[in-house]
Amino acid sequence: MHWMDAIVEAKVQESMRKGEFDNLAGAGKPLRLDDDAGVPEELRVSYKLLRNAGMIPEEVQLRKDMVTLEELLACCRDDADKVKLNGELAVKKLRYQMLMNERGWHASAAFADYEAKIRGQLNGQ
Repeated sequence: MHWMDAIVEAKVQESMRKGEFDNLAGAGKPLRLDDDAGVPEELRVSYKLLRNAGMIPEEVQLRKDMVTLEELLACCRDDADKVKLNGELAVKKLRYQMLMNERGWHASAAFADYEAKIRGQLNGQ
């Protein structure tokens, strides 16, 4: 899909040079990043309720926990603590993989394309 990205980027750059984006509605205003267009319509109300209540999906919390455990392991000097942290990390990874398989995300082309980017964001890179 990388060739498609290159074509899209070239078209965007060409349109920018021509000034086709200069007078768009909302220019200079912050983007609305809580758009739920990627959420199936039948789940939008539920997701909005959860988001407003400060809840996050289990897989996001698991990824955050895994990143934290990996950071702790990198700093850990005590062997007994390392064993304990590695056990906790293994449990989190297993649950995360089970969730991804149940939801079919590993079979998703979009997930495959963006998995590295998602991991980078979660790792603060």
